[in-house]
Amino acid sequence: MATGLARASVRHRRGGFLAGFLSVFLGAAILMAFASMLDTAGGPGVHGTDRTTLTIMAMVVGGWGAIVVASAVGTTLAVASRQRAAELALLRSLGATPGQAVRLVVGEVALVGAAGALLAIPFGYGGGYGLLRILQDTDQVHHGIGYRFGTAALAVGAGGCLLAALAAAWITARRTAHRRVRDAQLDAAGGGHRTSRFRLVAGVVLVLAGANCAVLTATVVDGKQLQSQSVAGEGAILSSIGFALLAPVILRAAVAVLGPLLETLGAGGQLGVLGVRRRLQRAATPMMPIVVCTAISVGTLYMQAIWNSAHPVMNADDKSTATLNYVVVGMLAVFAAVMLVNLIVADTSARHREFAQLRLTGATPRQILRLVGAETVLTLVTGVLFGSLAALLSIVPYSLAVTDKAVPDTSPGIYVAVVAGVAVLTLAAGLGSARRTTRVPATAVLRGAVAS
Repeated sequence: MATGLARASVRHRRGGFLAGFLSVFLGAAILMAFASMLDTAGGPGVHGTDRTTLTIMAMVVGGWGAIVVASAVGTTLAVASRQRAAELALLRSLGATPGQAVRLVVGEVALVGAAGALLAIPFGYGGGYGLLRILQDTDQVHHGIGYRFGTAALAVGAGGCLLAALAAAWITARRTAHRRVRDAQLDAAGGGHRTSRFRLVAGVVLVLAGANCAVLTATVVDGKQLQSQSVAGEGAILSSIGFALLAPVILRAAVAVLGPLLETLGAGGQLGVLGVRRRLQRAATPMMPIVVCTAISVGTLYMQAIWNSAHPVMNADDKSTATLNYVVVGMLAVFAAVMLVNLIVADTSARHREFAQLRLTGATPRQILRLVGAETVLTLVTGVLFGSLAALLSIVPYSLAVTDKAVPDTSPGIYVAVVAGVAVLTLAAGLGSARRTTRVPATAVLRGAVAS
């Protein structure tokens, strides 16, 4: 019965599941590309440094990529499941058991996730082939090595992303389904205010782990070794994921600080601040890709720029590592950018009924756009600020290790370009989605919501 309901729900709510589908699709494609290096390393005639290089690429770079991708996939599917809180509460009030509600949500995610993982296989294959060619063109792997795509790519890429999606859906749905019906309905209406203790502890631990990597880079790591970038890079990755987990707490503090400033912009700013306070958990969700994309992109690109300026004459290994850094940043940045747009569009589109009610009470479409704009700016500024802080946990200690200077002699253009790109994507996604929502007559929206 649950499987049949899951199929019907997916057909009825195609738009709501698009974000989950794309997150699994892109995540699986990226992870399969890196994991296929393990299949290639185990192929015939691969020995010595070639096998070592391929294995390191899969285990180290692909390993950190897996953490970022799994976190993003889990967050996206958790958001999709959390948006069902009101529906699950209604099902409970009609007699459905918590187990039936959980199986319904997990069944939906299984259908959507399996489709995304399967369709990602040819793209993962092509990405892995292109990655091997880059390794060969930069003379890190011999040209005679043939590309292999097999068990490791499918298990780590497709299996890992699907597992992350199912785990996130199960945890979120179980937490919602086992609450009292009245509490679940009130929480769904308010957008969620509670942050779990596990999330708070995990966030603090990851931020401290990132700070520890920064200390090790500045005091222990040999700055003359190019491999020191991996230790410094862990500072940005760990701390950015930690800040992402702490996003609701951070955003609450940001509202207290920046809210009065936004409220001076008029009714749109005032409604935006009230909206963020009312739906803190959902409003904080897009902060994850903002923080992670800013931290990884700025941190990695500046570390590479520091190394380039300190070693103007680079050997083959230096050039190869630089190329791979740009490839990795590019792949993860694209993934984070798509997740950012996905999360913002999914969240804004899910508010069509709220916007319709505001319009029927006298709000104009322009005021709705100002409301969304104020919320988006608040989230954007907070996310960029803490993404920049996470990046500094890599940049400053790495600069000290390589050049003995806390402030590197590099152009601020890298930072400006990354922040500008994140800002354009965030504002375009939020305002564009809100504009499409307000074009539909408010009465038609409410009639459709009642009918569904």
